[in-house]
Amino acid sequence: MQYDYQELQPSDRYKLMAQSVVPRPIAWIVSESEGGVLNVAPFSYFTPLSSEPPTLIVSVGHRPDGRPKDTLRNLRERGRCTLCLPAPEQIDAMHYSSKALEPEEGEAEHFGIALTEFLPGFPPRIEGVPTAFACRLMQEVDLPGSKTRPLILEIVAQYLEDACVTDPQRLRLSCETLARVGAAYATLSEPIPAPEIPES
Repeated sequence: MQYDYQELQPSDRYKLMAQSVVPRPIAWIVSESEGGVLNVAPFSYFTPLSSEPPTLIVSVGHRPDGRPKDTLRNLRERGRCTLCLPAPEQIDAMHYSSKALEPEEGEAEHFGIALTEFLPGFPPRIEGVPTAFACRLMQEVDLPGSKTRPLILEIVAQYLEDACVTDPQRLRLSCETLARVGAAYATLSEPIPAPEIPES
């Protein structure tokens, strides 16, 4: 079966893409408005982009009425965010925080999401996440014809739970974080080791 994306509605393209490109990591982003309101929101159109410069890319949409989502507005205003990767036991709070609240309402307070200080000058990180990145907005990408805005975020610093670092000398990590698989969530609890490449 083959689909011509030029003949599909955007909603159908989304269904195909979201269920084919799996798993997708979840960026649970904390940002702050100019008025000091902390916004917490998850995004699953997200991935690493480059290690030099150290960057991540996340796509942020708009509200149904056309207003920018709070994360996009806050990054445009402040240029900084803290990007967290949620642990499996945080699934409820993470999922609830996807609910659209008014800009003057903060998800952390509304849904009881605990926050803790991270890096001076950056929003706090979510308490209990295995890892988090302090990020600066490097570039906003203009996608012609799209309401989605891909944002290139430069990593300034990373937090890791001590238990995630299995070999400090070689920087070997083992963190279990949530991923999006179509409309469901999943973890990678049984990783498959990479096979050895035979010498030619």
